[in-house]
Amino acid sequence: MNRTKFNALVIQQADSLRLYARNFTKDHDDANDLVQDTLLKAVTYFKNFREGTNLKGWLYTIMKNTFINNYRRNTKSNSFITKEEEISPVNLVHSATKNQGENRFIMEDINSALSSLAEDYYTPFTMYYEGYKYHEISEHLNIPIGTVKTRIHVARKTMKKTLSAYKF
Repeated sequence: MNRTKFNALVIQQADSLRLYARNFTKDHDDANDLVQDTLLKAVTYFKNFREGTNLKGWLYTIMKNTFINNYRRNTKSNSFITKEEEISPVNLVHSATKNQGENRFIMEDINSALSSLAEDYYTPFTMYYEGYKYHEISEHLNIPIGTVKTRIHVARKTMKKTLSAYKF
């Protein structure tokens, strides 16, 4: 197969490549860029294509690998470099240093909510949180397993209500 015929076959696949690219990018312009990069690589590496090979599958593989490599490259560069002269409010969260004060307040609120639970709810809830199974809690407290489940459920609801300020 000569280069001209190959290029024509590759160009014919552009529409299906564009649809496939939308699965990766979820954006029309980014999908077009990905298709363009894929077509450029396909034409550049024409010599690597073996006649009789599934052209569409070959192009899809190029596209998938291009997307993955670009994603890795962007992720790596974004984690090290701020590309703007001023830090945007979105990036400010990532660049700001954190102290443990905020976490300390949250833990105090959680401990306060736990301590406000009645003993009947506190013990099964904390045991479940520590990794005990329902039947182990039931045996330890000498109460039916259904009661254990109910008390854990009620404790969760109470904790959610008490800590509703932290709901996102």
